[in-house]
Amino acid sequence: MTARKTRRTTAKSRIAAVGAIAVAGTMLLTACGDQTKNNSSDSASTKASDGAAASPADLLPPEIKSKGVIKVGSDIASPPVEFKDKSGKTVGIDPDLAAALGKQLGVEFQFENGTFDTLVTGLRSKRYDLAMSAMTDTKDRQEGIDPETKKKVGEGVDFIDYFTAGVSIYTKKGDDQGIKTWSDLCGKKIAVQRNTVSHDLAKSESKKCTGGKKIAIEPYDNDLEAQTRLRSGGADAGSSDFPVAAYAVKTSGGGKDFQIVGDQVEAAPYGIAIAKGNDQLTKAVKAAMDAIIKSGEYEKIIAKWGVEAGAVTEAKLNGGS
Repeated sequence: MTARKTRRTTAKSRIAAVGAIAVAGTMLLTACGDQTKNNSSDSASTKASDGAAASPADLLPPEIKSKGVIKVGSDIASPPVEFKDKSGKTVGIDPDLAAALGKQLGVEFQFENGTFDTLVTGLRSKRYDLAMSAMTDTKDRQEGIDPETKKKVGEGVDFIDYFTAGVSIYTKKGDDQGIKTWSDLCGKKIAVQRNTVSHDLAKSESKKCTGGKKIAIEPYDNDLEAQTRLRSGGADAGSSDFPVAAYAVKTSGGGKDFQIVGDQVEAAPYGIAIAKGNDQLTKAVKAAMDAIIKSGEYEKIIAKWGVEAGAVTEAKLNGGS
Protein backbone atom coordinates (compact mmCIF):
# COMPACT_ATOMS: atom_id res chain seq x y z
CA MET A 1 0.00 0.00 0.00
CA THR A 2 -4.39 10.59 7.74
CA ALA A 3 -3.89 14.11 7.60
CA ARG A 4 -7.03 15.58 6.22
CA LYS A 5 -7.60 18.63 4.20
CA THR A 6 -9.32 21.40 6.09
CA ARG A 7 -10.48 24.60 4.50
CA ARG A 8 -10.44 27.59 6.71
CA THR A 9 -12.29 30.80 6.08
CA THR A 10 -11.39 34.10 7.56
CA ALA A 11 -14.20 36.37 8.78
CA LYS A 12 -14.43 39.59 6.85
CA SER A 13 -12.97 42.65 8.49
CA ARG A 14 -15.71 44.84 9.86
CA ILE A 15 -15.71 48.59 9.59
CA ALA A 16 -16.16 50.20 12.98
CA ALA A 17 -19.71 51.44 13.51
CA VAL A 18 -19.94 55.19 13.66
CA GLY A 19 -23.02 57.29 13.91
CA ALA A 20 -26.72 56.51 14.20
CA ILE A 21 -28.36 53.43 15.71
CA ALA A 22 -29.71 52.53 12.27
CA VAL A 23 -26.17 52.24 10.93
CA ALA A 24 -25.16 50.11 13.90
CA GLY A 25 -28.14 47.86 13.20
CA THR A 26 -27.04 47.47 9.61
CA MET A 27 -23.56 46.51 10.75
CA LEU A 28 -25.00 43.91 13.11
CA LEU A 29 -26.98 42.30 10.31
CA THR A 30 -23.84 42.17 8.19
CA ALA A 31 -21.96 40.47 11.00
CA CYS A 32 -24.69 37.83 11.33
CA GLY A 33 -24.56 37.21 7.60
CA ASP A 34 -20.81 36.74 7.69
CA GLN A 35 -21.09 34.31 10.60
CA THR A 36 -23.63 32.25 8.62
CA LYS A 37 -21.21 32.11 5.71
CA ASN A 38 -18.40 31.01 8.02
CA ASN A 39 -20.52 28.28 9.56
CA SER A 40 -21.45 27.01 6.09
CA SER A 41 -17.81 27.04 5.00
CA ASP A 42 -16.71 25.28 8.18
CA SER A 43 -19.35 22.60 7.54
CA ALA A 44 -18.03 22.03 4.01
CA SER A 45 -14.51 21.80 5.43
CA THR A 46 -15.64 19.18 7.91
CA LYS A 47 -17.13 17.11 5.09
CA ALA A 48 -13.91 17.33 3.10
CA SER A 49 -11.95 16.50 6.24
CA ASP A 50 -13.73 13.27 7.11
CA GLY A 51 -14.33 12.29 3.48
CA ALA A 52 -18.01 11.49 4.17
CA ALA A 53 -19.49 13.64 1.40
CA ALA A 54 -16.41 15.13 -0.25
CA SER A 55 -15.59 14.47 -3.89
CA PRO A 56 -12.10 13.15 -4.72
CA ALA A 57 -11.18 16.63 -6.00
CA ASP A 58 -12.10 18.16 -2.63
CA LEU A 59 -9.45 15.99 -0.98
CA LEU A 60 -6.52 17.13 -3.13
CA PRO A 61 -3.74 19.15 -1.45
CA PRO A 62 -4.19 22.87 -2.28
CA GLU A 63 -0.78 23.14 -3.94
CA ILE A 64 -1.60 20.38 -6.44
CA LYS A 65 -5.10 21.69 -7.05
CA SER A 66 -3.72 25.16 -7.81
CA LYS A 67 -1.12 23.77 -10.26
CA GLY A 68 -3.69 21.49 -11.89
CA VAL A 69 -1.02 18.86 -12.52
CA ILE A 70 0.09 15.60 -10.91
CA LYS A 71 3.61 14.56 -11.97
CA VAL A 72 3.84 10.80 -12.55
CA GLY A 73 7.14 8.93 -12.50
CA SER A 74 7.08 5.88 -14.77
CA ASP A 75 9.39 3.54 -16.64
CA ILE A 76 7.56 3.85 -19.93
CA ALA A 77 8.80 0.62 -21.48
CA SER A 78 6.48 -2.09 -20.14
CA PRO A 79 3.72 -2.73 -22.66
CA PRO A 80 0.78 -3.04 -22.19
CA VAL A 81 1.04 -1.30 -18.79
CA GLU A 82 2.81 1.80 -20.12
CA PHE A 83 4.75 2.31 -23.35
CA LYS A 84 5.25 4.64 -26.30
CA ASP A 85 3.18 4.04 -29.41
CA LYS A 86 4.53 4.59 -32.92
CA SER A 87 3.82 8.31 -32.70
CA GLY A 88 5.70 8.61 -29.40
CA LYS A 89 2.58 9.03 -27.28
CA THR A 90 2.53 7.39 -23.84
CA VAL A 91 -0.21 4.75 -23.86
CA GLY A 92 -1.26 1.68 -21.93
CA ILE A 93 -3.22 0.56 -18.88
CA ASP A 94 -1.66 3.06 -16.48
CA PRO A 95 -2.00 6.13 -18.75
CA ASP A 96 -5.66 5.26 -19.41
CA LEU A 97 -6.34 4.84 -15.70
CA ALA A 98 -4.47 8.08 -14.97
CA ALA A 99 -6.64 9.96 -17.46
CA ALA A 100 -9.77 8.62 -15.75
CA LEU A 101 -8.38 9.56 -12.33
CA GLY A 102 -7.56 13.03 -13.62
CA LYS A 103 -11.18 13.60 -14.58
CA GLN A 104 -12.26 12.69 -11.05
CA LEU A 105 -9.66 14.96 -9.47
CA GLY A 106 -9.91 17.85 -11.91
CA VAL A 107 -6.19 17.76 -12.75
CA GLU A 108 -3.91 16.44 -15.49
CA PHE A 109 -1.62 13.46 -14.90
CA GLN A 110 1.70 14.14 -16.65
CA PHE A 111 3.94 11.09 -17.17
CA GLU A 112 7.71 11.56 -16.90
CA ASN A 113 9.99 8.76 -18.05
CA GLY A 114 12.58 7.31 -15.67
CA THR A 115 14.30 3.99 -15.03
CA PHE A 116 12.33 1.76 -12.69
CA ASP A 117 14.97 1.60 -9.95
CA THR A 118 15.02 5.42 -9.60
CA LEU A 119 11.27 5.99 -9.23
CA VAL A 120 11.05 5.64 -5.45
CA THR A 121 14.05 7.95 -5.05
CA GLY A 122 12.26 10.41 -7.31
CA LEU A 123 9.27 10.36 -4.99
CA ARG A 124 11.45 11.08 -1.97
CA SER A 125 13.13 14.01 -3.72
CA LYS A 126 9.71 15.32 -4.84
CA ARG A 127 10.60 15.06 -8.50
CA TYR A 128 7.36 13.10 -8.88
CA ASP A 129 4.08 13.36 -6.98
CA LEU A 130 3.41 9.67 -7.49
CA ALA A 131 4.65 6.66 -9.47
CA MET A 132 2.63 4.42 -11.78
CA SER A 133 4.85 1.80 -13.35
CA ALA A 134 3.57 -1.76 -12.88
CA MET A 135 5.07 -1.47 -9.40
CA THR A 136 4.29 -4.34 -7.05
CA ASP A 137 3.15 -3.33 -3.58
CA THR A 138 5.43 -5.08 -1.06
CA LYS A 139 6.06 -4.60 2.65
CA ASP A 140 9.72 -3.94 1.88
CA ARG A 141 8.83 -1.04 -0.41
CA GLN A 142 6.28 0.27 2.08
CA GLU A 143 8.92 0.31 4.80
CA GLY A 144 11.93 1.36 2.70
CA ILE A 145 13.71 -1.99 3.12
CA ASP A 146 16.20 -3.37 0.61
CA PRO A 147 14.74 -6.80 -0.32
CA GLU A 148 18.15 -8.46 -0.53
CA THR A 149 20.01 -7.03 2.48
CA LYS A 150 16.85 -6.40 4.54
CA LYS A 151 18.38 -3.09 5.65
CA LYS A 152 16.39 0.14 5.76
CA VAL A 153 17.40 2.40 2.89
CA GLY A 154 14.66 5.04 2.97
CA GLU A 155 11.32 6.14 4.38
CA GLY A 156 9.30 3.89 2.10
CA VAL A 157 6.10 4.68 0.22
CA ASP A 158 2.36 4.20 0.50
CA PHE A 159 0.53 2.21 -2.16
CA ILE A 160 -2.97 2.47 -3.57
CA ASP A 161 -3.51 -1.02 -4.98
CA TYR A 162 -5.42 -1.20 -8.28
CA PHE A 163 -4.54 -4.45 -10.09
CA THR A 164 -3.27 -7.97 -9.37
CA ALA A 165 -0.51 -9.66 -11.36
CA GLY A 166 1.77 -12.65 -10.99
CA VAL A 167 5.25 -13.23 -12.43
CA SER A 168 5.80 -15.33 -15.55
CA ILE A 169 8.75 -16.99 -17.26
CA TYR A 170 8.95 -16.85 -21.05
CA THR A 171 11.36 -18.39 -23.57
CA LYS A 172 11.98 -18.28 -27.30
CA LYS A 173 9.05 -19.90 -29.08
CA GLY A 174 9.57 -23.61 -29.65
CA ASP A 175 12.75 -23.63 -27.53
CA ASP A 176 11.83 -23.86 -23.83
CA GLN A 177 14.97 -25.91 -23.03
CA GLY A 178 12.97 -27.91 -20.50
CA ILE A 179 12.11 -24.84 -18.44
CA LYS A 180 8.74 -25.12 -16.74
CA THR A 181 9.41 -23.80 -13.24
CA TRP A 182 11.91 -21.52 -11.52
CA SER A 183 13.94 -24.49 -10.30
CA ASP A 184 14.50 -25.47 -13.95
CA LEU A 185 16.50 -22.26 -14.41
CA CYS A 186 19.45 -23.53 -12.36
CA GLY A 187 22.48 -23.56 -14.65
CA LYS A 188 20.73 -21.30 -17.18
CA LYS A 189 20.71 -17.58 -17.95
CA ILE A 190 17.69 -15.31 -17.43
CA ALA A 191 17.13 -11.71 -18.53
CA VAL A 192 15.02 -9.50 -16.24
CA GLN A 193 14.30 -5.86 -15.48
CA ARG A 194 16.47 -4.55 -12.66
CA ASN A 195 15.00 -4.24 -9.14
CA THR A 196 11.70 -5.86 -10.02
CA VAL A 197 9.96 -8.82 -8.38
CA SER A 198 11.30 -10.99 -11.23
CA HIS A 199 14.85 -9.87 -10.37
CA ASP A 200 14.33 -10.54 -6.66
CA LEU A 201 12.78 -13.93 -7.37
CA ALA A 202 15.64 -14.95 -9.66
CA LYS A 203 18.18 -14.08 -6.95
CA SER A 204 16.18 -15.97 -4.34
CA GLU A 205 15.77 -19.07 -6.51
CA SER A 206 19.44 -19.06 -7.49
CA LYS A 207 20.37 -19.52 -3.82
CA LYS A 208 18.36 -22.74 -3.79
CA CYS A 209 20.24 -24.26 -6.74
CA THR A 210 22.55 -27.18 -5.96
CA GLY A 211 25.61 -28.71 -7.58
CA GLY A 212 27.14 -25.32 -8.33
CA LYS A 213 24.53 -24.61 -10.99
CA LYS A 214 23.35 -21.12 -10.07
CA ILE A 215 21.04 -18.99 -12.19
CA ALA A 216 22.99 -16.53 -14.31
CA ILE A 217 21.02 -13.30 -13.97
CA GLU A 218 21.29 -10.44 -16.45
CA PRO A 219 19.41 -7.33 -15.20
CA TYR A 220 18.41 -4.56 -17.60
CA ASP A 221 16.92 -1.10 -17.23
CA ASN A 222 13.59 -2.19 -18.70
CA ASP A 223 11.68 -5.21 -19.98
CA LEU A 224 12.15 -4.29 -23.63
CA GLU A 225 15.94 -4.56 -23.27
CA ALA A 226 15.56 -7.94 -21.53
CA GLN A 227 13.31 -9.14 -24.36
CA THR A 228 15.85 -8.03 -26.95
CA ARG A 229 18.55 -10.02 -25.17
CA LEU A 230 16.41 -13.16 -25.18
CA ARG A 231 15.33 -12.66 -28.78
CA SER A 232 18.97 -12.46 -29.89
CA GLY A 233 19.82 -15.72 -28.13
CA GLY A 234 21.82 -14.07 -25.35
CA ALA A 235 19.68 -15.64 -22.62
CA ASP A 236 17.74 -18.86 -22.11
CA ALA A 237 14.65 -17.23 -20.62
CA GLY A 238 13.12 -13.97 -19.52
CA SER A 239 10.76 -13.08 -16.71
CA SER A 240 8.38 -10.23 -16.04
CA ASP A 241 4.93 -9.54 -14.67
CA PHE A 242 2.29 -11.61 -16.43
CA PRO A 243 0.61 -8.73 -18.34
CA VAL A 244 3.98 -7.65 -19.75
CA ALA A 245 5.04 -11.20 -20.62
CA ALA A 246 1.68 -12.02 -22.21
CA TYR A 247 1.77 -8.85 -24.32
CA ALA A 248 5.31 -9.65 -25.50
CA VAL A 249 4.25 -13.18 -26.46
CA LYS A 250 1.28 -11.81 -28.38
CA THR A 251 3.00 -8.98 -30.23
CA SER A 252 6.76 -9.58 -30.58
CA GLY A 253 7.54 -10.83 -34.07
CA GLY A 254 3.84 -11.07 -34.78
CA GLY A 255 3.54 -13.65 -32.01
CA LYS A 256 6.41 -15.78 -33.32
CA ASP A 257 9.21 -14.79 -30.91
CA PHE A 258 8.22 -15.94 -27.42
CA GLN A 259 6.11 -18.33 -25.40
CA ILE A 260 5.12 -18.38 -21.73
CA VAL A 261 6.22 -21.49 -19.83
CA GLY A 262 4.71 -22.75 -16.59
CA ASP A 263 2.28 -20.91 -14.37
CA GLN A 264 2.25 -17.45 -12.82
CA VAL A 265 3.80 -17.22 -9.38
CA GLU A 266 3.97 -14.58 -6.65
CA ALA A 267 0.59 -13.02 -7.47
CA ALA A 268 0.55 -9.59 -5.83
CA PRO A 269 -1.04 -6.16 -6.23
CA TYR A 270 0.21 -3.36 -8.41
CA GLY A 271 0.14 -0.08 -6.51
CA ILE A 272 0.29 3.63 -7.24
CA ALA A 273 3.22 4.72 -5.06
CA ILE A 274 3.21 7.97 -3.07
CA ALA A 275 5.95 9.10 -0.67
CA LYS A 276 5.17 8.71 3.03
CA GLY A 277 3.67 11.81 4.61
CA ASN A 278 1.58 12.86 1.61
CA ASP A 279 -1.61 11.62 3.22
CA GLN A 280 -3.96 14.09 1.53
CA LEU A 281 -2.79 13.11 -1.95
CA THR A 282 -2.96 9.41 -1.05
CA LYS A 283 -6.52 9.79 0.21
CA ALA A 284 -7.58 11.78 -2.87
CA VAL A 285 -6.13 9.29 -5.37
CA LYS A 286 -7.64 6.34 -3.50
CA ALA A 287 -11.05 8.03 -3.54
CA ALA A 288 -10.69 8.71 -7.28
CA MET A 289 -9.73 5.08 -7.98
CA ASP A 290 -12.72 3.83 -5.98
CA ALA A 291 -14.93 6.23 -7.96
CA ILE A 292 -13.84 4.93 -11.38
CA ILE A 293 -14.21 1.34 -10.19
CA LYS A 294 -17.74 2.08 -9.02
CA SER A 295 -18.65 3.93 -12.23
CA GLY A 296 -17.49 1.09 -14.50
CA GLU A 297 -14.79 3.19 -16.20
CA TYR A 298 -12.06 1.04 -14.61
CA GLU A 299 -13.61 -2.16 -15.96
CA LYS A 300 -13.75 -0.74 -19.49
CA ILE A 301 -10.06 0.21 -19.40
CA ILE A 302 -8.96 -3.18 -18.06
CA ALA A 303 -11.06 -4.96 -20.72
CA LYS A 304 -9.61 -2.74 -23.47
CA TRP A 305 -6.15 -4.17 -22.74
CA GLY A 306 -7.36 -7.76 -22.28
CA VAL A 307 -6.21 -8.14 -18.68
CA GLU A 308 -9.54 -8.71 -16.93
CA ALA A 309 -8.05 -11.53 -14.85
CA GLY A 310 -6.15 -8.96 -12.80
CA ALA A 311 -9.05 -6.60 -12.11
CA VAL A 312 -9.90 -5.58 -8.53
CA THR A 313 -13.23 -4.53 -7.01
CA GLU A 314 -11.85 -1.84 -4.69
CA ALA A 315 -8.72 0.21 -4.20
CA LYS A 316 -6.80 -0.90 -1.11
CA LEU A 317 -4.18 0.99 0.84
CA ASN A 318 -0.91 -0.92 1.39
CA GLY A 319 -2.45 -4.33 0.75
CA GLY A 320 0.84 -5.95 -0.32
CA SER A 321 2.78 -8.40 1.80
